[in-house]
Amino acid sequence: MAKYDYDLFVIGAGSGGVRAARLTAITGAKVAVAEEHRVGGTCVIRGCVPKKFMVYASEVSHQLKTAKGFGWTIPEATFDWRTFREAKDVEIARLSGIYVANLTKAGAELVHARAVLKDAHTVEIVGKDMTVTADKILIATGGRPTVPQDVPGIEHVITSEEAFQLDELPESILVVGGGYIAVEFAGIFAGLGVKTTLLYRGPNILRGFDDDVRTHLTREMERRGIRVVLGCQHEKIEKTDKGMVSTLNNGLSFTTDQVMFATGREPYVKGLGLENAGVELTESGAIKVDKYSKTNVDNIWAVGDVTDRIALTPVAIREGAAFAETEFRNNPTTFDHEMVATAVFSQPEIGTVGMTEHDARVAFGEVDVYRAVFRPMKVTFYHGEEQTLMKVLVNPADQKVVGVHVVGPDAGEMIQMAAIAVKMGVTKQQWDSTCAVHPTAAEELVTMKEKYVPPNLGTAA
Repeated sequence: MAKYDYDLFVIGAGSGGVRAARLTAITGAKVAVAEEHRVGGTCVIRGCVPKKFMVYASEVSHQLKTAKGFGWTIPEATFDWRTFREAKDVEIARLSGIYVANLTKAGAELVHARAVLKDAHTVEIVGKDMTVTADKILIATGGRPTVPQDVPGIEHVITSEEAFQLDELPESILVVGGGYIAVEFAGIFAGLGVKTTLLYRGPNILRGFDDDVRTHLTREMERRGIRVVLGCQHEKIEKTDKGMVSTLNNGLSFTTDQVMFATGREPYVKGLGLENAGVELTESGAIKVDKYSKTNVDNIWAVGDVTDRIALTPVAIREGAAFAETEFRNNPTTFDHEMVATAVFSQPEIGTVGMTEHDARVAFGEVDVYRAVFRPMKVTFYHGEEQTLMKVLVNPADQKVVGVHVVGPDAGEMIQMAAIAVKMGVTKQQWDSTCAVHPTAAEELVTMKEKYVPPNLGTAA
């Protein structure tokens, strides 16, 4: 008789949890996955996938303007939010169904309920009056949006999760925040015809990104009609007959139809019963894990955004796969969190991998910078003003490329391929030996020969 009901019990059916469960079930182990919401997690249901659909929809307005510059005569276009939202919901339901089907085909059992730890091996299935036991437990519950609780009127705002299901598009919106989600939704709303203001308390958006990237994106967002307000934050929010009145700590006041807060996310650990099993958290409230994703409790692991590593879907998937390899295939595997590329689907979008210029200077004392700011040929044809930024950072000691940053159309597509070379330790000489693909914007990446010296560092020697 088996000592436990399951070999593995996974709490959370997002990308990381599903990957770990599938790969484990394929080995013949008895696996169950509990999900209190819809299968697919943040990415599929209320994150990157529906957001990318919204980006696609919002980019059409810019494409229509471009089309006129290329000789197309297009009648005045209109956008129907409800038609788009319904189509988006149908596609999300289809993708969620694929996740369910894949789990079932692999032999995993899906439990549609909230799961709470009672001890290190026992899980309560909330609302079903039952408990189960498991040899190993994996927590993959992801993260959730947070809003400041000390702002009067905060109960009137929405977060990214509500933004996907708005009944109607507002005529105007104030997006609060300066990270991925804030700049992406600012671009989405502006592209859909909403009068958009982005408010961030810091001196510049996208903290942690390369400074040139941050400045360049701000300028391009403003070029697309987004008002960017920096260095201030809310004192209070009032819901009135005329709209949402935002009073800021610098004396400014905005009245908009909607206020969206995108000021951060936190690991979703509340009410999981971690204390019952003795699972330790970090100071930031994430589950503390080692390089194998194991917690301080010998039979409990955690992957994805519920930990304090890199909050990206592909990272969660790789962590989940590494867990399955280690624990159920006798193949100790870790995921290397260095040189992970990422894209921000702002408008224009960002692709980045490796160090920022600031970090490289701290690490190496100096860094060779190759930088280009230009109007792509598509833009010059219709006399547009949009500019693309490309930047390559090189360690002068060994000539290895340590960072690549792109802001412009298809930046995410470019950075995926650039990341392969950077991850392999490519040198600038090897990088430059690659023949350019012409005519493309990407060819600029391998044709930058002259070092760029920022004005505050003087002239080149």
